[in-house]
Amino acid sequence: MGADVRQVADGIHLVHGSHTNWVILGEGDAVTLIDTGYPGDREQLLASLAAVGSSPPAVTAVLLTHAHNDHLGSAEYLRTTYGTPVLAHPAEVPHARREFLQQVGVGAVLGNAWRPGVLPWLVHVLRVGGTQQHPVGAPEAFPVTDGPLDLPGRPVPVHTPGHTDGHCVFHLPDAGVVISGDALVSGHLTSRIEGPQLLPDMFHHERARAVTSLGLIEGLEADVLLPGHGPVHRGSVKAAARHARERAV
Repeated sequence: MGADVRQVADGIHLVHGSHTNWVILGEGDAVTLIDTGYPGDREQLLASLAAVGSSPPAVTAVLLTHAHNDHLGSAEYLRTTYGTPVLAHPAEVPHARREFLQQVGVGAVLGNAWRPGVLPWLVHVLRVGGTQQHPVGAPEAFPVTDGPLDLPGRPVPVHTPGHTDGHCVFHLPDAGVVISGDALVSGHLTSRIEGPQLLPDMFHHERARAVTSLGLIEGLEADVLLPGHGPVHRGSVKAAARHARERAV
């Protein structure tokens, strides 16, 4: 399967993997790769870099929104094969190393198997290696500041805990873009609604904090949302986050 690469703005591409998105931020010959999809998405990941005229050696860093299996699937591969640094919020670094796991377990999934879409989602997860653990051997913490990271695209991290302790969204203020990971999505196989929303409850380590973090996203000025799941959402990100928060309460 080829990579589904969508150019959002100059130097900004959203890539739809098998069921998880990643983002490529380009600046000259260098790129920042935000998330890497499932382990089984590796061929699509490499193809997406080629599609934007890049390659793994040109990846300055892998930047993680969070360390769930469907987002860090090829991070360790890039680190060990190409020496690519893998960066995350300090609170997410031990999660990326798998010192602990804040991810929905089989028991919770089976307990929700009666819900529409859950069994097809589980079959997909198994097919793309989503239950495999691919810990990052030496993840690095990016500096916690109010400004942009010194990486292609100049992403500004915003700590949005709840989905995991160290989940972050990345704001591109000059482009009016928010890369939201799983803090705010626009669709999911296990959801029967479309548009901006919080993922179903079973996916969050602390749902109440995830709802609170939607308020942080409401404070970001942007009109394009690039979620970890679902299509690009165009329109006020402030309004999208508010809508998702109202739906979740």
